[in-house]
Amino acid sequence: MKRLSSDGTAYTLAGPHGAPVVVLIHGLGLSRRLWDQLGSELARQYRVLTYDLCGHGETALPTRQPSLTVLSDQLCALLDLLGIQRCAIIGFSLGGMISRRLAIDHPNRVAALAILNSPHERSLEAQRLIEERAVQTTLGGPAATIDSTLERWFTPGFRERQPDVVALIKGWVLANNSNNFALHRRVLASGVIELIRPAPPITAPTLVMTCENDSGSTPSMAHAIAAEIAGAQTVVVPELQHLGMLERPELFAMPILRFLSNLPPTCWALPKGDKP
Repeated sequence: MKRLSSDGTAYTLAGPHGAPVVVLIHGLGLSRRLWDQLGSELARQYRVLTYDLCGHGETALPTRQPSLTVLSDQLCALLDLLGIQRCAIIGFSLGGMISRRLAIDHPNRVAALAILNSPHERSLEAQRLIEERAVQTTLGGPAATIDSTLERWFTPGFRERQPDVVALIKGWVLANNSNNFALHRRVLASGVIELIRPAPPITAPTLVMTCENDSGSTPSMAHAIAAEIAGAQTVVVPELQHLGMLERPELFAMPILRFLSNLPPTCWALPKGDKP
């Protein structure tokens, strides 16, 4: 059931009451419905919170200029509202950037991280390309780059076999407010700079996943993220692209469930000395 916070954030809670909480953060232009399948699987064992980012899905437009800190603050406010002191966070793409910002700024709130298909330090050419796309979006809205976006997100075979799914995702993106989408795309383009070699370092148990053919969140980026977090694990799913999670959800669900189930009970408790 959809709920709405006092600041206009649309969210959904599912799964058994009293179970450890897992928060799912979607990516640019999408909505919490991205997690329908994986969230249902997780909700068998965990209390699962999904929500729409500022100005996405059913959430109100932001009142501040979007940044990773603003988006991290949105999640903190929602956790405070729901009385959630500590949780595991699974973030996809921009969502994986938000989760890292939260883990840097509020480590006591984060039991564990699963960072999915999320960008990191780019080459000069890759940085130039994503900044060009941000400019195109500013000028033409989400529609300006939607066709090339879908080509990057889904494999050709999936686009042919599952046109309804591709059309659904396209509809989510095109429904975005143009200015809000452009501002968040700039965060996606430039925000990685503040996450490289984080200081203080991220200390939460971490799983980093991406797909072999994800051109924007490459395997080398996933390995680089993991190398900067002590003890982090890396999984590269073969063949798929950016939204491989929708093409082969089981290839993501299995490692994520294994990662969460192997967390010691102490991960879910507040660190000693932190206020409840």
